[in-house]
Amino acid sequence: MEKKHEYYDVAIIGGGAAGLTAAIYCGRARLKTILFEKSLLGGLATYTSEIENYPGFPEGETGTGLMNLFTKQAKKFGVTIKQTDVKAVNLEGKDKTLETFRVIYHAKAVIIATGGKPRLTKAQNEENFLYDKGISFCATCDAAYYTDKTVMVIGSGDAAIEEGIFLTKFAKKVIVSVIHDVGIMDANKIAQEQAMNNPKMEFIWNTMVHSFEGEERLNKVVLKNVKTGELIDVPVDGCFLFIGYEPNTEIFKGQINMNKNGYIITDENMQTNIDGVFAAGDVRAKAIKQVATAVGDGAIAGIMAEKYVAESELLKRK
Repeated sequence: MEKKHEYYDVAIIGGGAAGLTAAIYCGRARLKTILFEKSLLGGLATYTSEIENYPGFPEGETGTGLMNLFTKQAKKFGVTIKQTDVKAVNLEGKDKTLETFRVIYHAKAVIIATGGKPRLTKAQNEENFLYDKGISFCATCDAAYYTDKTVMVIGSGDAAIEEGIFLTKFAKKVIVSVIHDVGIMDANKIAQEQAMNNPKMEFIWNTMVHSFEGEERLNKVVLKNVKTGELIDVPVDGCFLFIGYEPNTEIFKGQINMNKNGYIITDENMQTNIDGVFAAGDVRAKAIKQVATAVGDGAIAGIMAEKYVAESELLKRK
């Protein structure tokens, strides 16, 4: 099958908060802009039931509601949105190409905003309970739902322990499954002390998830003792996974510089190691991953892409 070719000024890969913001800036600058999103427009923010810390929304807003507004704004500025997967890219040189199943897209500048995905346990039945069926990845988003209920936290790093402490403001009990020996956690010392002194927190040491059980919703996590192999049934109303994130950067390997965990390295202008290729949002190597910071990244990437396209047009004319 002969693929058809389409030409754009800017191609944005990823339709989360960073990608949509970049699209708004590029579209408003009258650049011919295309944005690719393979699953949900709005990205990880759409899994968030309530966003209360995004400026300008004093009453709070749902993740989906906020991202729908971002999408509407991008469309208003004439951005083409394609809900399809980018299979391969060639980012070197002036003419950058992105391949989907049917089309080869050419762009002068590319913004990578592919984000990350929460790392899963790969335990039995996990996929049956993801997101709104009992397995969650964001305590601040979903804590209120578990008011006076029992929840489990998987992990012992900063995120797991700090979010676990946050959950105790709502839940009646927070059970933490830790893979290490008694008393050993990966979180910072202050968080560890707070957690150990919190009467609502309980720890099950030397364990990892064996399976997730339930009918419509999760109602039990079966843990496995990593030393004895013993299986432990723990009835819960929900489970939070905090075992890290994985960046969606597979298709850029070998072209874009990344850190050892696969996050893209940029300067403060969101510029990668390739001229005209920018990265924004959770896919970047950075400390804070929030909608507000993704928007900042997206704005910078959009402006810098516009600048890059304008400069390359000038060079052409000379």
